[in-house]
Amino acid sequence: MAAVAAVASYEHACAVVRAHGETGLTAWLVPLTADGLIYASSMVMLDSARRKVPVSALARWLLGLGIAATLAANVAHGLGHGAAGAVVAAWPAVALVGSYELLMVLIRSAHVAADVPGVAGVRDRIPDADPLQVQATQVFAAEVAGDRIPSVRAIRSRLRVGQSRAQRYGRT
Repeated sequence: MAAVAAVASYEHACAVVRAHGETGLTAWLVPLTADGLIYASSMVMLDSARRKVPVSALARWLLGLGIAATLAANVAHGLGHGAAGAVVAAWPAVALVGSYELLMVLIRSAHVAADVPGVAGVRDRIPDADPLQVQATQVFAAEVAGDRIPSVRAIRSRLRVGQSRAQRYGRT
C-alpha cells in the first residue's frame, strides 16, 4: 500500500514541479526533497526515542514542513479538477505519510518493550509465543537492546537450531 501511495504521490509532485518551470533531473529530484525531509526527521525522532532524549524542535518542525510540502504538491496537482480532485490527489500523500509514521510508532514501541525489565516474563506477555522464540528473546536481549542484531550463525549456534529456524528468529 505504501509503495503505491509513494509512486502516486511522487508522480503528482513531479507534474507540479514540471508545470512550474523545472525540467530534466531537477524536475525528478525536487519531489524527493519533501519525502526525504519526512524520512530524515522521522529517523531523528526514532533515534531520540531509542536514546531516551527529548526530540529536537527542529526535527518536529521539519517533519511538519515535509508533510505540508508533499501534501501541498499533491493538492496542487488535483486542484484543476475542483475540490474533489484536490482531495483525491492528496490521498496518496496522506496514505504514504500515515503508513510511514505508523511504522515509526511500531518501531519506537517495540524498542520500548525491549527495554522492559524482566525479559524472562516474555511468556507472560505473549501467551501463545513459541518457546524457542521466548528463548531467543532472552538469549539475545542484550544485543537487540544495544541495536545489534545477532547473526544467523550466532542464532544457530546458541539456540542449536537449523538455518531456516535461525533465519526466522533473526527477522523477528
